[in-house]
Amino acid sequence: MTPVRRSGPDLTEAIMRTTLELGQELGYAKLSIEAIAARAGVGKHTVYRRWPSKGALLLDSLLSRSASALDYPDTGDLRADLRRQIHEAVGLLAGGPLSPLFKSLVGEAQHDPGVAEALNERFIAPQAAKTVARLEAARDQGRLSPDFDPDLAMAILSGPLYFRLLITGEPLTPEYVDRVLDALFAGMAPRP
Repeated sequence: MTPVRRSGPDLTEAIMRTTLELGQELGYAKLSIEAIAARAGVGKHTVYRRWPSKGALLLDSLLSRSASALDYPDTGDLRADLRRQIHEAVGLLAGGPLSPLFKSLVGEAQHDPGVAEALNERFIAPQAAKTVARLEAARDQGRLSPDFDPDLAMAILSGPLYFRLLITGEPLTPEYVDRVLDALFAGMAPRP
């Protein structure tokens, strides 16, 4: 039986799927390009042609599984939309089977400027931009104070979540997300 040769998107998908499988089995620290290549049935040079490091490969692999889940709804209810999107992000970062890999990737970004830049460009900045755009739209529709600062609100929303995720290790629960939103919304309403 002749092996089926994969190329292009099929090969890329197989490598990313293998990365996530091995990452879950071994953890980020023990994950290697060589192990990924061996399990995917490709040479390590095939992997390195697509990704410069295991951090870059892991980022692409994680984002390929989560990008659409983090899109913003626009139901007309800003609070409900923020809540849904933040719950999705928290589930991804702190509650799902891939959350240890996300945490490891954020940790790797502290030591690898390339991973930090890619994480910011491809995950953090786009998610922040979506949130800011959603808040700006609500402000422009008169649902928030005219002097409301969407960038500051984004920092207020994300800071407590990353603090728990990366510093204290306390659980990121739906109730905690709701408390953060309550605190933010207390200061966001239009003033009479």
